[in-house]
Amino acid sequence: MATTSTMLALGTEAPDFSLPDTVSGNVVSLADYSDKKGLLVMFICNHCPYVKHVRQELARLGSDYSNSGLGIVAISSNDIDAYPADSPEAMKTEAETFGYSFPYLYDETQMVAAAYTAMCTPDFFLFGAENKLAYRGRLDESRPDSSIPVTGNELRAAIDAVLAGDLVSDQQLPSMGCSIKWKSGSTPAYFTS
Repeated sequence: MATTSTMLALGTEAPDFSLPDTVSGNVVSLADYSDKKGLLVMFICNHCPYVKHVRQELARLGSDYSNSGLGIVAISSNDIDAYPADSPEAMKTEAETFGYSFPYLYDETQMVAAAYTAMCTPDFFLFGAENKLAYRGRLDESRPDSSIPVTGNELRAAIDAVLAGDLVSDQQLPSMGCSIKWKSGSTPAYFTS
């Protein structure tokens, strides 16, 4: 069953993170992006059909905005005991296979997903000036088997506004995808309420 994003309040400050990048092996932190005009945090995973549907567009986003002043990170927070296809080793393979030019971080404790109130994969959080949330929601209106092309137009419009220093429209629609796979006993209260 598809799950939709929580739509965290606009203006929320970006929660801190410090997580290992499965490709480089380096630890990547929020502070690493302090010199950027914006930061896109994407909660994704390998096995979800909703992510598989958009992963080429995710790679294009990384490429298209590589020299724009936008920082991009992807985070997987799934329980890898229950979903071994989302293991750090598999994440590295996924990133290399599909050309992710951004760090693909592993949130083993799931504390970062909880801090962001991430609900689904994919789930997008775009922060602008002073690390304040400017956009959260969907990439675009395409879904698996919808025959609507994947363009990323809604997220791209928000990114372009942040980079230009403009206000992002507050008409934002939730993302939809597979639920984050929480470890037994660790499902956050916001997810179950």
